[in-house]
Amino acid sequence: MWIMIAGPYSSGAASEEERQRNLTALNQAALEVFNKGHIPLIGVNLALPIIHVAGAEQYHALMMPISLALSERCDAVLRIGGASSGADAEVERIRERGGAVFFSVKEIPEATNSKQPIPDN
Repeated sequence: MWIMIAGPYSSGAASEEERQRNLTALNQAALEVFNKGHIPLIGVNLALPIIHVAGAEQYHALMMPISLALSERCDAVLRIGGASSGADAEVERIRERGGAVFFSVKEIPEATNSKQPIPDN
């Protein structure tokens, strides 16, 4: 399955350090999903390089439209972390299409075509 990892990035993060911690948590969850044999996708990871090129003032014009477009392509979503209206919108998009919603990596079934897991650091 293609599984979106949805959680806070900028919500509740007053500093770049806090946003980086949130992004690390999203990426850690993505590794765990990959190790179950699925393809993890994170809207923030797709949007940030484009925002970097477009300029920080384009953040709001790009972040959620890109993330929500990605959610339209995913089979399921793993919702992690705390409050985030953006993550909640991603979950709702996937739920509306009948996609699975998980709240823990443990809930995600192993893929039948699993590859060797990648150890985390």
